[in-house]
Amino acid sequence: MTLRLARPDDAAALSDLGRRAFVAKFGHLYRPEDLAAFLDGSHTPEKIAGELADPGMTVAVIEEEGDLLAFCKLLHHSSLPRVTDAQRPLELKQLYTDPDRLGRGNGARLMGWALDEARARGADAIELSVWSENPDAQRFYARYGMEKVGEAIFMVGEQADEDWIFSLRL
Repeated sequence: MTLRLARPDDAAALSDLGRRAFVAKFGHLYRPEDLAAFLDGSHTPEKIAGELADPGMTVAVIEEEGDLLAFCKLLHHSSLPRVTDAQRPLELKQLYTDPDRLGRGNGARLMGWALDEARARGADAIELSVWSENPDAQRFYARYGMEKVGEAIFMVGEQADEDWIFSLRL
C-alpha cells in the first residue's frame, strides 16, 4: 500500500470512494432527496477536481494495485467556527476509508500524515468536525489527543446535524 498525494486523474475515483463511504456509514439517516443533494454538492468528480486544483487544500490517498482505499483532505486554513485561540489551525476533512476495507490501519496512516503535514506547515492546531452521534470516530480522534472544543451545524441537504469540533494543539 502506498500513501501519496492525490493527482488530478484521481478525481473520479475519489468521488466514487467518498460517496460509497458516506452512504455506507450515514446514508440511512437521511431522506433520499437530502442525501442526493449532499452527495451532488460534495462528492462529484467536478467538485473533487476543483479541490485538487486548490492551492489551499492538500489531499492524500492510500492506494493498492491502482485502487484507492482511503483518503483525507487537509485545508491549510480551517473553515470551522473559531472556538479556540489557535492562530494557524488547519482543518482535517473527510478521512474516509473504503467501507469494504475497514480495519486495515489506513485511517491511522492518514491521521499520521495529516499531523505531520500540519506541523510541517507551521500550524498551531489541527481541527475537524465529527458528527455528535459517531462515537467510533470520536474515539479514533481522541487516541491522537484531540478533544471536543465546540459545536457546529453540518448540513445534509435540508437536514441540520450537530457536529462536534475536535482540536489538537500542535
